[in-house]
Amino acid sequence: MAQGDRVTNAQPDSSFATDRVPQIWGKVPPRNKNFTGRTDLLERLRGGLANRVTAVVPHALHGLGGVGKTQMAVEYAYRYRSAYDLVWWIPADQPVLVRSSLASLAQPLGLPSASVSGVEDAANAVLDALRRGEPYTNWLLIFDNADEPEELTETLPQGPGHVLITSRNHRWAGVVDAVPIDVFTREESIEFLTRRVPRGISEENADRLAEELGDLPLALEQAGALHAETGIQVEQYLQLLEEHTSQLLSQGKPTEYPVSMTAAWALSVASLEEKMPEALDLLRYCAFFGPEPIPRDSFSKVVPGLSPGLTTLIRDPIKLSRAIGELGRFALARLDIPARTIQVHRLIQALVRDEVSEADQERLRHEVHLLLAAYTPPNPNDSSNWGKFLNALGHMEPAGVAECSEPSVRDFCLQMITYLYASGDVSSAQSFAESFLEVWTASSGTDHEDVLKLRVEMCNITRELGLYEEAATLGAQTLAMAEKALGLDHDTTLRALRGRATDLRASGDFQQAHQIDDDVLRRFESKFPDDEWSIWRAKNSVALDHGLKSDYTNARLLLEQVYLEVLEKGKAAGDPASYLNIYTGLARAVRLGGDFSEACDLGEDAYAFGIEELTPDHPWTLRTGKDLSIARRRAGDYERAQEIAEDIHQRYVRAFGIDHPDTLAAATCLANIRRTLGKFEEAMNLAEDTVRRYPRVYGADHPYNHACAGNLAILQRVTGDPQAARKTNEDALAGLELKLGRDHHYSLTVALNLASDLAALGENESAYRLCSGTLRRLSALMGEDHPVTLSAAANTVADLRTLGRDEEAEALFADTEQRYRRTLTLEHPDAKVFLEGRRLDADFDPPPI
Repeated sequence: MAQGDRVTNAQPDSSFATDRVPQIWGKVPPRNKNFTGRTDLLERLRGGLANRVTAVVPHALHGLGGVGKTQMAVEYAYRYRSAYDLVWWIPADQPVLVRSSLASLAQPLGLPSASVSGVEDAANAVLDALRRGEPYTNWLLIFDNADEPEELTETLPQGPGHVLITSRNHRWAGVVDAVPIDVFTREESIEFLTRRVPRGISEENADRLAEELGDLPLALEQAGALHAETGIQVEQYLQLLEEHTSQLLSQGKPTEYPVSMTAAWALSVASLEEKMPEALDLLRYCAFFGPEPIPRDSFSKVVPGLSPGLTTLIRDPIKLSRAIGELGRFALARLDIPARTIQVHRLIQALVRDEVSEADQERLRHEVHLLLAAYTPPNPNDSSNWGKFLNALGHMEPAGVAECSEPSVRDFCLQMITYLYASGDVSSAQSFAESFLEVWTASSGTDHEDVLKLRVEMCNITRELGLYEEAATLGAQTLAMAEKALGLDHDTTLRALRGRATDLRASGDFQQAHQIDDDVLRRFESKFPDDEWSIWRAKNSVALDHGLKSDYTNARLLLEQVYLEVLEKGKAAGDPASYLNIYTGLARAVRLGGDFSEACDLGEDAYAFGIEELTPDHPWTLRTGKDLSIARRRAGDYERAQEIAEDIHQRYVRAFGIDHPDTLAAATCLANIRRTLGKFEEAMNLAEDTVRRYPRVYGADHPYNHACAGNLAILQRVTGDPQAARKTNEDALAGLELKLGRDHHYSLTVALNLASDLAALGENESAYRLCSGTLRRLSALMGEDHPVTLSAAANTVADLRTLGRDEEAEALFADTEQRYRRTLTLEHPDAKVFLEGRRLDADFDPPPI
């Protein structure tokens, strides 16, 4: 009962009027047209699930291999499909496959596509939608071959739908309502065989055959298929079965599977070998993939290292198609023709592997590694290639790919990690990288080039997770190892060095980070002039350094150059995440340079690109959206700014948790727009929480911590506590001057707000001196027309009027009014505050590191 073809004339359950297909029907294996009996179990399943109306109560089908757990679940899905609006199949034997399968449900649910938004984000969004019952309350999720209950704790959906689990692990019985499934009853065995072999077998012979095969469904399927394909008589089959069984028993080999199953499989294999030896060879290769569907295209390329037999088969597509067909006809594989996949039951895989010598096992496993490496495309950053990487993902661990030292296979492993990282599934990238690193280090040594490449990937993953201190330690070690083993100008060394600059930015050392990034760019341009993306990424890092040093003009010029080069060479599609990083950086540099309207135009286009190419939940789309919200707020479009800020913050919390640096940046953005709209209590709560969390991420002395404290100080003053604001700003300014000096955008922003604190406390002369001095510094640093400079000018006008220096105030007022008219216009909210004679506040939004 394990194998079969898609059925087209299934009878619906009598409790439903139609056998309609659910609106969403995904990844359910083909139905076995010979499915037999199990009526009481199916009814028990249906009753147990259907009686749970408001809460999911998972059920588990547990039992030995070959008893038909998976086919029971398949039959349940088909038989009761009219009861559901959504039915989705999830391979559950590897945690990474569970997240991927959940994520693939995102787009059908109207959520951001999982193919590029990131598996983790998409899976979480799916679980949330199922919990809420939006857009469907009648859903069924089937988790097939789940092992340990603990592995599914966070991925079993709660909500109004149903969950069905198949497992060999009896521990599920203590966790959920369990339906034990055993071998066929004798009546079911006879019915199955007479249906599977419509001519040539009597009930008496079916009974005898069932007795010998222990009523095991998979063994009966093997026997029925063999009879149908060869016409072998039952007497002859039973005789051969007895001979094989006796032979197996005489060997005394321990096995967790019934001897009858092994004997039945051996007969099928012998017949297949006689009919088409190439098909048996193909089956042996399939046994060393994972138990998940094997892409047929994995047998489409001839690469060095493949055996002559497999090479010949791949080069003859007609013979290859026939060999695949024979596996299906002999019930040794399940073929999904529309999906173009081959799937071999894990029990059959185990039996095949057991009959192969250790030397041949090693050879076959190695060739499977080569096939997987050849199947996946060379550019894992290109989102159009991600489908193939996802297809290969489930075979990585079962095939033991990590243990292969073949260069092409090592490259495949590194590309898989890049794919997971680029697609946003950072946790899976981390898991695979850690396992690979352990194996590769043990086999190749710590200074091997592959190991060092992997360590660089580990550093990037650790940074993406926001674990900056850990990343810095790992990065420094990796850089030293790479310089010693590979040399100063090796591309891996340069990537490690660029990572070192990121670590320095995360520690607040912007100056040294800039020096390193300049050096990396120079060396990339000199040593690797054809490696365009490495050069573009290096330039993007240098531009980020310019911005962190308040040099927004050079940041903009450099990013404009890179942006145009990427477009002119048509390379955006080859790495959409890196392209969006550059595009967002350009929009940010334009905004920080004071051109808010242009920043909004660029930001909207970049955000639309991210949503379309990377979907809304991809990390770089979220960063782009956050920057767009800031630009909209600066431009005075508060409604749009709040809408985006609320959405981005919610997505960050759901995807990364509240302590991730990107979540904290989004929280800062949201607190700022709430304050701008007068929602002081909400803004205060969020700002206070964020200021408490920031030192855990960056350390107590990072400029971002002090600058965000300056945001909190604004709220303290506007809610009636200027003394607390003064203390907060004085501490923040001292910290910023220590790290950055006074003539930095961040320091001058806090100084400007501190002057307002002094004014609120009646210390008018001190307020004027600080504010006018800040105005001079801002004019020199940012230019006289920059919006922050204009804010300082507006506040200085207010100070002069308070001090009775009306002539000076009027002169500065007239000059500032003209500058507002030329730049932001007099309709901008900042200009209106200035014209009304009120003070302006300058807040801070932390850019990515």
